Amino acid sequence: MIPLRPVEIEEARAAAERLEMIALRTPMIRLNVQDAPAEIYLKMENLQPIGSFKIRPAGNAIFSLARSRRGDGVYTASSGNMAQGVAYAARRLGIPATVYLPQDAASNKIEALKRLGARIHSLPNDEWWPIIDNHGHPDEKGVFVHPVAQQDVIAGDSTVGLEIFEDLPDVDTVLVPFGGGGLASGIASVLRTLKPSVRVLAAESDHCAPLSASLEAGQPVQLPVERSFVSGIGIGKVLEEMWPLVNELIQDSVIASAREIVDVVALMSERHRIVLEGAGAAPVASALAGRAGGGKIVCVLSGGNLDTKYLIDILGGRLPEP
Repeated sequence: MIPLRPVEIEEARAAAERLEMIALRTPMIRLNVQDAPAEIYLKMENLQPIGSFKIRPAGNAIFSLARSRRGDGVYTASSGNMAQGVAYAARRLGIPATVYLPQDAASNKIEALKRLGARIHSLPNDEWWPIIDNHGHPDEKGVFVHPVAQQDVIAGDSTVGLEIFEDLPDVDTVLVPFGGGGLASGIASVLRTLKPSVRVLAAESDHCAPLSASLEAGQPVQLPVERSFVSGIGIGKVLEEMWPLVNELIQDSVIASAREIVDVVALMSERHRIVLEGAGAAPVASALAGRAGGGKIVCVLSGGNLDTKYLIDILGGRLPEP
């Protein structure tokens, strides 16, 4: 396996050109809260065609493939959003897409994959996770697109950082939801080149915060994962192949509670008329709590694919039961 490295600015710009064919250049707006502890801006990746930033890494990885490698299609292992990104990009190219999902994948994401025409395999976690660890399935044809730890995947993620700098060059801090670390590492790579003073912080949830524990220990740490309506972050560990990159690029982690995340989902619906999933709300929750300090803060709203039953609970003032 080729070691991962920070994304070079030329790679990021090439990815941005590629993604003009498939992804939106999402807007960035000021958070509508008068007494916030900082100037908080929202990078609205929840508005992407699949409702998630994952269209960027999936699109760059698949659109980068030589035509000779596309014949057998592509596949991935994902809890939902990366699977949608792979299926969407494959559909645009007219090639087959297969996705391996954990058995507890959200029903709304499964329905979205069916609409995109993906071939779906649902597996127990102890059979699903090894596909990610091993970077592929021995019996599957086609090209495997890793959900996180792949150079062209992280290059696709890095395009978010390019847009943040173009829209707010005097940004001080960027808060990024931390699942596998690809998005945070991609954004941090380009901002380190364009404006080295910018802090990039990982946004985690208190149901499981493996990066915080790993940074404190100085090495990857495995944690138990509590059941939560928050998905996409708190996967239980920092991937071994991602640890050197994450440790180099990410300054720190901030952790929001489930209650804070719920309050932000409700706030975003009320003030901005948008839906956020828990991972996308986590950066805003910590920014509003003052954990990221002052100045100009950008929160990356990574996705809006919240299960309707959770949204109903949240708008009713209840903490969703997973």
